[in-house]
Amino acid sequence: MSNKIVLVTGGSRSGKSCLAESLCSGQNNSTAYIATSIPFDEEMADRVKKHREQRSSEWDTYEIYKDVHKEIQIIGSKYRTVILDCITLLVNNLMFDYSLDIENMSTDEIDKMKEYIYDQIEKLMAEIRNTDLYFVFVTNELGMGVMPDNKLSRIYTDIAGKVNQYIAKMSDEVFFVVSGIPMKIKG
Repeated sequence: MSNKIVLVTGGSRSGKSCLAESLCSGQNNSTAYIATSIPFDEEMADRVKKHREQRSSEWDTYEIYKDVHKEIQIIGSKYRTVILDCITLLVNNLMFDYSLDIENMSTDEIDKMKEYIYDQIEKLMAEIRNTDLYFVFVTNELGMGVMPDNKLSRIYTDIAGKVNQYIAKMSDEVFFVVSGIPMKIKG
């Protein structure tokens, strides 16, 4: 099997989703869009609406964040291109799906949660590698700021950072987007 995995990263509102979508549009007309967002308030629902309007109406959307690896073979049998937007929301949702009381978790409980999330990502990457898909991940780069001052944010940053590093290592190409300008940093 021959596939290609691309990671597009950058800061919030950097233009990374636009780049990812243009990369997918350039491949073919057989694209699935995996949306990991849960619109939990009016503002987030508006963001989701704008993202939907921005992408091709020919693409089919799958709204999933948990056990995405279980859907890859099904999606891969129907499509040739997949975009997953975004990893940082997926991590956030998996964290709060695991526990709503992360602030009060013990170190051992936090380590178990981290392993659960890393396992989700490793299984996803393994499934993608068993397809012929052109697969584009979108994620936020969180490692360019100061260390957060609260426990929850530090845990989130640690997990998302490690997940981003793993996906970047496993990707064939990596793009970093700043102010709408993409820079290819791998591949």
